[in-house]
Amino acid sequence: MKNKISYGIIGAGRASQLHLNALDRYSGITVEKKIVVAKREEQTKAFKEKYNFKNWSLNPDDLLNDDEIDVIDICTPPYIHEEFIKKALYAGKHVICEKPITGYFGNKDDKSPIGKNVTKEKMYKEILKNLEDLKKIAENSDRKIMYAENFIYAPAIEKAREIITKKKSRILFMKGEESLKGSSSHVAGEWNKTGGGTFIRTGSHPLSAIIWLKKTESLARNTKIYIKSVLADMAQITPNLSKYEHRHIAANPNDVEDFGTVILEFSDNSRAVIIATDTLLGGSRNYVEAYCNDAVIYCKLTLSDLMTTYFLDEDNLDNVYISEMLPSKLGWNNPFIEDEFIRGYTEEMKDFMECVYYNKHPKSDFTLGINTTKIIYASYLSAEQGKKININMEI
Repeated sequence: MKNKISYGIIGAGRASQLHLNALDRYSGITVEKKIVVAKREEQTKAFKEKYNFKNWSLNPDDLLNDDEIDVIDICTPPYIHEEFIKKALYAGKHVICEKPITGYFGNKDDKSPIGKNVTKEKMYKEILKNLEDLKKIAENSDRKIMYAENFIYAPAIEKAREIITKKKSRILFMKGEESLKGSSSHVAGEWNKTGGGTFIRTGSHPLSAIIWLKKTESLARNTKIYIKSVLADMAQITPNLSKYEHRHIAANPNDVEDFGTVILEFSDNSRAVIIATDTLLGGSRNYVEAYCNDAVIYCKLTLSDLMTTYFLDEDNLDNVYISEMLPSKLGWNNPFIEDEFIRGYTEEMKDFMECVYYNKHPKSDFTLGINTTKIIYASYLSAEQGKKININMEI
């Protein structure tokens, strides 16, 4: 057995920072940060220096061709994910992949912009086919695909899992949300780069956590539970604002939604509601709630109330992180304390490194990534057709 893990990453944006900040908190197995690859030289060099990588490159093949690298962390825009998962598996690398596993990003005969001109029925059918193809490749590989869903590693969600497991609670209704004022990514408004809007970008997190907790219930009670149907509403709200009214919102959707709400119907007649919007000011809102037959469980990841601050000015606060997507530090705020830990990134990266080193199965696995993607695209189809979509999917 090697005495260390050699790690490479593609992408140097916000997701990459969250993964590396979490990895830097891990003091177990030795992780050698070998190569960071990104598009822009200045950004890539700065990332290398900040996180102490041995090398940097603008060529993704350098990750694939390095025989020492054990695991590649894919933190690129979504349109690259599926292709690079396949390349990494063929190169004999374990894979960590940010959400989504894949998406619909357009074919050469599609009219642009695809979010307005390609039917969601066509997208849904192609996604199902692509996921089956990717599943076959994964099954024929001895490498792991680890789905980077931080929500299920958050201490609050993990505690909920423990309670539901030990009490054998029946979850009657769940609600989850991730909302903020938009995205820092310049491609977030384009379907051909992201595969959708706020629901795939942020709603995927509470969605995965809800699937995870419902699966926890099924295991605890030794009964099969599947998702019967989805009913969804998607909309563009912010384009209706004037330039002045839009000044505090970072969302600029071209052919994607900035609002999404989905209702899941389970085989035991329970329900779940997932909300995602780009219309929330004051930071990001992340929570999952479970209403059970014998318990009520509220899991709040953000906004945290562990600390409160009040500032009259921002003097000397340039490098002090207060909250995600917060335009100003003035007035009253609730700073994110131990952000990487509370939102699950630290335990996520710990699990992934130990899975690679000890050949364990990851808690957030390829199946969770597949199921989340299927539900998202069934939701887009439901919103377009204005009706329930029956999926009958085991969780």
